Amino acid sequence: MVAKLTTSQLYKVVFTLCVLTSQFLFSQSRKKDSIKEEAIKTVNIYKKNFREIIPVQVLQGEELERLNSHSVADALRYFSGVQIKDYGGMGGLKTVNIRSMGSQHVGVFYDGIQLGNAQNGVVDLGRYSLDDLEEISLYNGQKSEIFQPAKDFGSSGSIYMQPKTPVFKGTRKTNLIIRVKSASIDLFNPSFRLEQKISERISSSFSSEFLQSDGVYKYRYGKKYSNGQTAYDTIAKRYDSDIKTKRFETSVNGILNNGNWNVRGYGFISDRGIPAPIVNNRFDARGARMRDENYFVQANLRKKLFPKFETQLKAKFAYDYTYFNDTVLSQAVYPAQNTYIQREVYLSSSNIYSVNSNWDISLSGDFQFNNMDANLKNFSFPTRYTTLVALATTYQWNRFKFLGSLLGTFTFEEVERNLRADDRREWTPAFFMSYQPAAIPELTIRAFHKQIFRLPTFNDLYYTNIGSSYLKPEFTYQYDLGFTYQKKYDNAIMKAFYIKVDGYYNRVKDKIVAMPQQNLFRWTMLNLGRVEIIGADVNVQADVMLGQVKLKPLLSYTYQSAVDKTNKGSGIEQGDTFYNKQIPYIPWHTGSFTLMADYKDWSFNYSTIYVGKRYDGQLDNIRANFIQPWYTHDLSVQKKFTLDGHPFKINLEMNNVFNQNYDVVRNYPMPGRNFKLSLNFTL
Repeated sequence: MVAKLTTSQLYKVVFTLCVLTSQFLFSQSRKKDSIKEEAIKTVNIYKKNFREIIPVQVLQGEELERLNSHSVADALRYFSGVQIKDYGGMGGLKTVNIRSMGSQHVGVFYDGIQLGNAQNGVVDLGRYSLDDLEEISLYNGQKSEIFQPAKDFGSSGSIYMQPKTPVFKGTRKTNLIIRVKSASIDLFNPSFRLEQKISERISSSFSSEFLQSDGVYKYRYGKKYSNGQTAYDTIAKRYDSDIKTKRFETSVNGILNNGNWNVRGYGFISDRGIPAPIVNNRFDARGARMRDENYFVQANLRKKLFPKFETQLKAKFAYDYTYFNDTVLSQAVYPAQNTYIQREVYLSSSNIYSVNSNWDISLSGDFQFNNMDANLKNFSFPTRYTTLVALATTYQWNRFKFLGSLLGTFTFEEVERNLRADDRREWTPAFFMSYQPAAIPELTIRAFHKQIFRLPTFNDLYYTNIGSSYLKPEFTYQYDLGFTYQKKYDNAIMKAFYIKVDGYYNRVKDKIVAMPQQNLFRWTMLNLGRVEIIGADVNVQADVMLGQVKLKPLLSYTYQSAVDKTNKGSGIEQGDTFYNKQIPYIPWHTGSFTLMADYKDWSFNYSTIYVGKRYDGQLDNIRANFIQPWYTHDLSVQKKFTLDGHPFKINLEMNNVFNQNYDVVRNYPMPGRNFKLSLNFTL
């Protein structure tokens, strides 16, 4: 049997750790520094810093509120080089893939510490609300910043979610924000955020959110035979995407002599329907049910010890509980009513030394403990110990800037039964450079190469009758060449212009794939895949003034050729037929356009997303597996008021304006036209 901590017990753990840590760090603080008393400014979607070797895609402040997004996954659709998998509705799983290398190669960080999932390596971005986020940023390769944990060097691409830090204007000591959202998909979503200034150097925040929706929406669905004749075309309702979630988050932030610290506790509880695919002309099929509880407590301490030496310590404990009940398969021979528990302990020490004004060296060391329990028959009950060491350096010479890093990863695993995976020792390098020509100071040229890998997950290695303890790590090799041009104008209309272009080549080696064995109910995991990706990302942005109207157009475009290069005759079913074909769910062309307009207290936002033709998960690029391109258009208008001296905002959205019928994943229809009303009141 799997032991399950009660919710009240975990609340007490979170609260106690937050209080004890804050008391300890408060006792170390003596300097009368004050928290900055200024409003957070809205920053452009891309950071404009020529010292950045790798330009970052960023959404901040009000831009996040205006992109008609329910979750982090929705907001990421506006970045180039990103593919989102969305299984429909409010309760469906939402994952992200950067430059076609796979969701497991994307590191997702919350307040500077990675969100882990040793079970399957995928983070459900639908769990994370935008209301308490100050910034979302996306990096290809890794950050240009080398003062970071070793974990931050260990992904092919990274997403950073930065929660809001309390800011107090004037003599204020308390901020309270109350939000209420309602939508046509029977959505009720109240939330609040309370910020308190405890002293001149310490502040705290507490936020909570409740979301409930029956998930019922109409959709039009049709299918054609291979000869082009219509098999069916009907309008139906989605009934199995209901959701009820509770989220709470608390933090304590402080300033030290030449440093700062923070402690954060997070909890997420949900009960949701997992939508079933619409197959065999069955529109009344009900999907699975999932209940999950996710908690973590994390702390960060950063301090300059000497004029040229700075250190940073991070720690985290996470507990995840999931109950999965497949209400369809449970009636079959192989029932699926499973419980999973994951625990994680993470410790990190990062150190940086400035040799001179142009040369920095960093050394980071991390330790991570993961284990997993499940009520599966003959389960292995694995435990993984991971040690990471990263050595990195940056050097700037005239208009050149270089960054090099070397990451060492060492793992050891234990299991209670069955065979365990071998110990692993891997060293992976990365190299980045940029150049800013003197003749064109607005231009920056850059290039990078990075080699990294991802360990097989617990599911890959130990899932009963499927996992294989002999799996090798899955390696990626990344090559990128690009440029950035940005310029400000002293012009009555055009104020600024920005363009970023990147061409890249990626290769995934020893890709882990699932293959059927004696029958379709028995699969196993093998290292048989190899994928090569050639692509290009383009981003354009401008700031324009037409009288009193401020316009900000944003355009992104991605081209990707991601083909299967697994050796012919390797034994995979129909191996020769999909060799050199586009891999499933990767479109050749994607793009988005957003236009933001501001006039006095009014704001208007229009956005459209286009995803070109793709093929589904049946491997072969034939007509039967073809998925039509899809697009959506979204509109929103916002008005700011002042009620009794307090800011008040009202926002009305219309999503999927033209009621487009589309699937992000085949047989999982997405909602049609829908509306949302948001009220935001600040005390």
